[in-house]
Amino acid sequence: MPTLPQLIEEDVEQLNGALHDLLGSSEATTALIIDKGGFLITHLGESEKFDLTTIAALASGAYLANQTIANLVHEENFDSVYQQGEKFSILVLNVDEYCLLVSIFPVEVSVGAVKYFALRASARIARQLEAAHERDPDGGLDLSVLNVADASEFFVKKEPVAAPVKRKRRKPVEPSE
Repeated sequence: MPTLPQLIEEDVEQLNGALHDLLGSSEATTALIIDKGGFLITHLGESEKFDLTTIAALASGAYLANQTIANLVHEENFDSVYQQGEKFSILVLNVDEYCLLVSIFPVEVSVGAVKYFALRASARIARQLEAAHERDPDGGLDLSVLNVADASEFFVKKEPVAAPVKRKRRKPVEPSE
């Protein structure tokens, strides 16, 4: 069963819009959408400061470990993981059954504020992923089977659309006498 609906350019634009609003509202420096297998779907913010691919994989693992702990204490689930550091903190929030939202923010920023805006972004992301799923209920991607050496089956370059050719109107030729 696919873990992620097939995303098209418009979906990614909407997802990035949610991340943009999150960064603007919360003072987080970086935001990522990842699938629960740890694959990075999209991100915005200061990506040059961090190894986002590794962060995605480890954040997913931390979230799933947290879910195991929830089960051990007879909770259905914990919806987020918060890690506080000396310079930066990370909040990992459940979006839906397939995806997580990761926010990286300076420790001076309140985790409560980040979580408030992340919850709003998460709902928006979930709606877009649901719309993508409804567009093609039987389609989707299981990123865990992706051959990173040859991703051509999943990613196809969009061909440019040729501009329509404008033709000049000819003046009618009047018959000569």
